[in-house]
Amino acid sequence: MAAVAQCVRGALRPRLPLLSVALRTSPRLLCAATQQKNTGQTLEEDQSQSQNEQKVEPSSAEKLLAEEKAKLEEQLKEVTEKYKRALADAENVRQRSQKLVEEAKLYGIQSFCKDLLEVADILEKATESVPREEIKDENPHLKSLYEGLVMTEMQIQKVFKKHGLLRLNPVGAKFDPYEHEALFHTAVEGQEPGTIALVSKIGYKLHGRTLRPALVGVVKDA
Repeated sequence: MAAVAQCVRGALRPRLPLLSVALRTSPRLLCAATQQKNTGQTLEEDQSQSQNEQKVEPSSAEKLLAEEKAKLEEQLKEVTEKYKRALADAENVRQRSQKLVEEAKLYGIQSFCKDLLEVADILEKATESVPREEIKDENPHLKSLYEGLVMTEMQIQKVFKKHGLLRLNPVGAKFDPYEHEALFHTAVEGQEPGTIALVSKIGYKLHGRTLRPALVGVVKDA
């Protein structure tokens, strides 16, 4: 038995240094393995965090782009509205300017026409003042003068009509304050109240606009 135990100790003795070395080196190996494992986990965490950041970053960028897009669309809407309003204002100005030009063409002679009305009134009074019974062949000078006055009056009325100037002789018509000016009111048998009984002075209209109202006498209730 003693011999057997000695043989076992002799067989184990050469391996003890290796076992001792293995025991001494195993902690270092374990530490290195642990560090490698931790490093691997850290790398995995870093990669995972980087991937998460990459996922988050595009989302933030998209949000910023969406906000910028909304701002640009709002600015475009405002600019478009301003542009439309500017076009409408320009069109209104153009129409008003065109209307003013047309009115200037139509009514630019208004003052000149008013002055000519006095001439027409004088011709009319001169014609009416000639006694009709005196217009005879026996009185050729008066007859020629009268005919000349009548022809002049007719010609001036043609010129007036050519330029849009028309007479207002509203005997028997309804009184219109835009075209007539009442000098007096009188009761006239057989005529409706509110109508014009007498025209004291002829009125005129220029292209539909009253240039001079007719001076009239209006019928009133009896």
